[in-house]
Amino acid sequence: MTDFHHRLEQEIPRLRRYARALTRNAVRADDLVQETLARALRKEHLWQAGTNLRAWLFTIMHNQNVNDVRRAMRDDTVDLENCSERLTATTDPTASHQLRELDHALAQLPEEHRQVILLVGLEGMSYEDAAAILDVPIGTIRSRLSRGRESLRKLMDMEAKSATSANVRNFTPRHSTDALVATS
Repeated sequence: MTDFHHRLEQEIPRLRRYARALTRNAVRADDLVQETLARALRKEHLWQAGTNLRAWLFTIMHNQNVNDVRRAMRDDTVDLENCSERLTATTDPTASHQLRELDHALAQLPEEHRQVILLVGLEGMSYEDAAAILDVPIGTIRSRLSRGRESLRKLMDMEAKSATSANVRNFTPRHSTDALVATS
């Protein structure tokens, strides 16, 4: 196994996590990861040793996802609003509720904000890597991240208020501990 193949294999869990968060559908996410890996193997000769393999793979995945979404919109075969799948959590009901709340709030964000939040907040990528993957300037990444985080805070506060007004017991959102909406 070459160094490229070994490093590619190490990135699969990150690719799967990002694909699931991006597509919000396990089947579509698995297809997206498979296509990303297949393209990476076909294009191995284009990858430059010493560069960031993870960013290169995420760029391939991003472009493939954009193509898939455009194709689905053109073919009108996929109802993107109804194809979400809930994230699962541990057996802790509070954590499970918080993940559902976060998942619901993320789903309401514009795609460009959600992509940046997932790359920077979930995957821990630098602004520079996220900018390269999405092919936008770093300032755009900062702006989208700031707006996305602010929207998440508002959406999650709105859910907390509506849950309180509905007399839901034991509802305690911990906004300050959510890495995805943390300030930086």
